[in-house]
Amino acid sequence: MANIGFIGLGIMGAPMAGHLLAAGHTLFVHTRRAAPEPFASRATVCACATAVAQKSDVIILMLPDTPDVEGVLFGESGVAAGLARGKLVVDCSSIDPIQTQAFAKRIEALGCDYVDAPVSGGEVGAKAANLTIMCGGSEAAFARALPLFEKMGKNITRVGAAGAGQITKVANQIIVALNIAAVSEALVFASKAGADPAKVRQALMGGFASSRILEVHGERMIHRTFAPGFRIALHQKDLNLALQSARSLGVALPQTAGAAQLMNACAALGHAQADHSALVKAVEALAQHPVRPDSVLPTTEADAALG
Repeated sequence: MANIGFIGLGIMGAPMAGHLLAAGHTLFVHTRRAAPEPFASRATVCACATAVAQKSDVIILMLPDTPDVEGVLFGESGVAAGLARGKLVVDCSSIDPIQTQAFAKRIEALGCDYVDAPVSGGEVGAKAANLTIMCGGSEAAFARALPLFEKMGKNITRVGAAGAGQITKVANQIIVALNIAAVSEALVFASKAGADPAKVRQALMGGFASSRILEVHGERMIHRTFAPGFRIALHQKDLNLALQSARSLGVALPQTAGAAQLMNACAALGHAQADHSALVKAVEALAQHPVRPDSVLPTTEADAALG
């Protein structure tokens, strides 16, 4: 068993850290808010990131954005100030790939290993410990982190050197956003044309259009269950990363740009903190027609569980 530091106990971070605690590891945690259970009673709550790094062999971050990671790593009372040679820093946040490469170099210059390991699977995957984990870093650093990753996820891949995990996550978020947009448009179209969107979804689930997005987020759209598993605001951030990176590479991403505009519209409508499946609300606003009225509630326990 290892001494593990975990910084960021939000929607995703809390269940991920919980699996490490359940596996018998000793946890040292830091969070901006009061530590939730079971961490308040079963982990050591540290006053700052430096203290977490001093007490831990491996320090895991799960934070919202690039500036948050930079501040926690290198700001006042940050992780870097508490590192000693031979420690391992793992960043599971979804942040800028170029900045990630710079962060890795600064941590490695201190004699420590660095792995960027963004995750996909949302709150459901975090709770079920079946996240997809996309990793960048040396083979040796990845091998050190792998036993911990196996407590939090199932599909775990070292893609390449530092930054490769973040590149993969940006690609993942492009695909997810475009799929959500496609399902949104299809269900709004079907509903406005007079078909039952639930029956349309059921029919499509048996064909080539079937997808995990249609299965889970299509259900959310029909039953209006938009409690956040992954927030619109965070997907906005990820698509902005995609477009910024594409601009620097001279690559056109026209469909990604369209999905980003739908996310922006959704946020402007007041849904920034809703689940990213609520992107359908932007499509509904353009069509002046909802897939189903918000007053329609889930009709089964299985439907309700998706919220």
